[in-house]
Amino acid sequence: QVQLVESGGGLVQAGGSLRLACAASGRAFGSYAMGWFRQAPGKEREFVARISWPGGSTYYLDSVKGRFTISRDNAKNTVYLQMNSLKLEDTAVYYCAARDVPYGNSNFHDYRYWGQGTQVTVSS
Repeated sequence: QVQLVESGGGLVQAGGSLRLACAASGRAFGSYAMGWFRQAPGKEREFVARISWPGGSTYYLDSVKGRFTISRDNAKNTVYLQMNSLKLEDTAVYYCAARDVPYGNSNFHDYRYWGQGTQVTVSS
């Protein structure tokens, strides 16, 4: 199995930036599509971004297009989410996930492996 560990969350002012990282522990990302999801208090988990194996095909939630960038470093078994121009509505726990096929989708039920999540809080 794949073990995923997120890092990089924290408190940031609106308009600021954070970079989240998700590192594999115990297994490489070979042939795995990767995704980022988030869950705010009282809301369901939602898709944020995904990237195919080995990379190059990316997809984003409409509300984060132009602000967030997903990328991966396969040699380091790590996927990143660069978040710029953060808004209050971006406050959530962010999760990385892996799907053991080259192409991902936007349905969290189809991702097999999940990290524990990292909190992102955007303040005014």
